[in-house]
Amino acid sequence: MSLSPVLAKIDETLPEATDRLLELLRIPSISTDPAFKTDCDAAADWLVAELSSLGFDASKRSTPGHPMVVAHGDGPGLHVVFYGHYDVQPVDPLDLWDRDPFDPQIEDTPAGKVIRGRGSSDDKGQLMTFVEACRAWKAVHGSLPIKISFFFEGEEESGSPSLIPFMKENADELSADVALICDTGLFDRDTPAITTMLRGLLGEELTITGPNKDLHSGMYGGAAMNPIRVLSKVIAGLHDDQGRITLPGFYDGVPELPAEVAQQWRDLGFDSDGFLGEVGLSSPAGEADRTPLEMIWSRPTCEVNGIWGGYTGEGFKTVLPSEAHAKISFRLVGTQDPHAIRKAFRDYVRSALPADCEVSFSAHGASPAAQMSIELPAFEQARAALSDEWPKPAAYVGCGGSIPIAGYFKEYLETDAMLIGFGNDDDAIHSPNEKYDLRSFHKGIRSWARVLDALAG
Repeated sequence: MSLSPVLAKIDETLPEATDRLLELLRIPSISTDPAFKTDCDAAADWLVAELSSLGFDASKRSTPGHPMVVAHGDGPGLHVVFYGHYDVQPVDPLDLWDRDPFDPQIEDTPAGKVIRGRGSSDDKGQLMTFVEACRAWKAVHGSLPIKISFFFEGEEESGSPSLIPFMKENADELSADVALICDTGLFDRDTPAITTMLRGLLGEELTITGPNKDLHSGMYGGAAMNPIRVLSKVIAGLHDDQGRITLPGFYDGVPELPAEVAQQWRDLGFDSDGFLGEVGLSSPAGEADRTPLEMIWSRPTCEVNGIWGGYTGEGFKTVLPSEAHAKISFRLVGTQDPHAIRKAFRDYVRSALPADCEVSFSAHGASPAAQMSIELPAFEQARAALSDEWPKPAAYVGCGGSIPIAGYFKEYLETDAMLIGFGNDDDAIHSPNEKYDLRSFHKGIRSWARVLDALAG
């Protein structure tokens, strides 16, 4: 089956494809708010109807929360399952939007035409790039170049409570040779990327208690232990002078970057000065012997996300507080064990407590990192295909954030995941005035058509 007429069909039918995306964007499928439950159902129904019209065996599957959409199509050779999510973030604060977030439109901007509306980039626009690529293949050749399944979720923006049970219960049906996930972005506007590293996440909230009530600092200052002083010392001891985290065993399971990937990253020409300068900073604050790109893609972190205690209102109150609080998160890489790190952190805090102080902890998540095996032939096939579509060669990149579904495919379905997306850093996902470049949508469809051709061999 020839690729060229498929790409021509995509170019020819871009207006119709864009209209279909706008139709899906008009459905306010906000998963976190029960008031939009029927809208989430409507989005699932819309996707089932679209996939069915393309000849897929598609169905809406009930869960305790919002439904899943599963579809299967026949094809030769390799079997891929494509994951996306049809739910979107809330739109608050509404007054910061320039237009109704669920009345999407094509807008002209200095950087080109954009699709403006909630979900345009995260994740409906990205999801539809793959659907439209399949549509073009079917329209031109009457069939698909490989075997394709779809797996769409409706709770990604609300913590995915139904995801793992559903994957376990339907493991045989959802397993494939490779999982494709389109919930990431380009490295820059001309450089496509395949994300192969996702950091895990561990959260801890702690409260250090000293005296049994707040004290007058004139009457008790100096004699009574101040929990904020204790907490400050605990936090300060988490890093050494070189920016390394001091917890015993913290770096167990942290891999070194493969030489070929390190060279790809150097070739990207990442502007670390500009990256920090955009947020009013100038000096990297992580491990002294690592580049900023390594710090955010392939190295673990320990960060204080919040700290409070005592009097924080207007004016001044000379109080010695009874309690001090902090929220601390760890981004994890490689095979770091979040549960072992939680224990090491709590042991460290307890060991640092003076007499008359005690600590309590509250756990907030413990997900390991996900690292994809680029030795699979599909990765190089996809990288070459993306490089043919975009001005610059595709690169394997890391991601500083966490996308748990990639790890779940490996853990529960024994399926390696390949993350390819076409979003840009300025898409304002989760924020007012979210957009998706029309160029990203168009070239995203063409990219998937090329990837499918490449995977078909």
